[in-house]
Amino acid sequence: MKTLLQLNTSIFSSAGQSTRLADQFVAGWRARNRDAKVVVRDLARDPAPHLTAERFQAFLEKPGERSPEQQLVVAYSDTLIDELKRADVIVLGLPMYNFGLPSVLKAYFDHIARAGVTFRYTDKGSTGLLTGKKAYVFATRGGLYAGTPLDSQTPYVREFLRFLGIADVEFVYAEGLAVSEASKQAGLAQAHRAIEQLGAPERFAVAA
Repeated sequence: MKTLLQLNTSIFSSAGQSTRLADQFVAGWRARNRDAKVVVRDLARDPAPHLTAERFQAFLEKPGERSPEQQLVVAYSDTLIDELKRADVIVLGLPMYNFGLPSVLKAYFDHIARAGVTFRYTDKGSTGLLTGKKAYVFATRGGLYAGTPLDSQTPYVREFLRFLGIADVEFVYAEGLAVSEASKQAGLAQAHRAIEQLGAPERFAVAA
């Protein structure tokens, strides 16, 4: 049975534009995969704690030497990682705040990047351990940033996922949402068309 993990990171939760675009894609994916499982983690409603020295030390401590508090920290991280391991498809709603990631997403990333668990170091560099997955990223921005030096999100998210072994990543952008009402509607319409194309039967036939 296929499993899809949807990660919502908008501060507006289900009302965020990035979440709505992700929901549109997931609804189509559900229709094509009726026996599949969808897991939703809303980081606005249930935010990951920001990384502290104490939390990081819990990851470094040997399993048999962890305090009860450290065991809870690691158990939380293990839960997030287990969701990723079980997922065949990852859907990420990604709004842009002040030219960067939502802070809850960075905190989430800090809890899933663990040496020996989701990646390992070798004499030839790091190797990601979460292979064989497909990721879709639905990025919403107030301005027009895709393809410019101000788009810090795309290279960061793509490289971070690759670091974990997730190299097949596709971005859909809805930009200009704060420029004007006309620009907002045009940006959303473009994203909706892109999502419809992602679900086109011929596309999946070629991919197969």
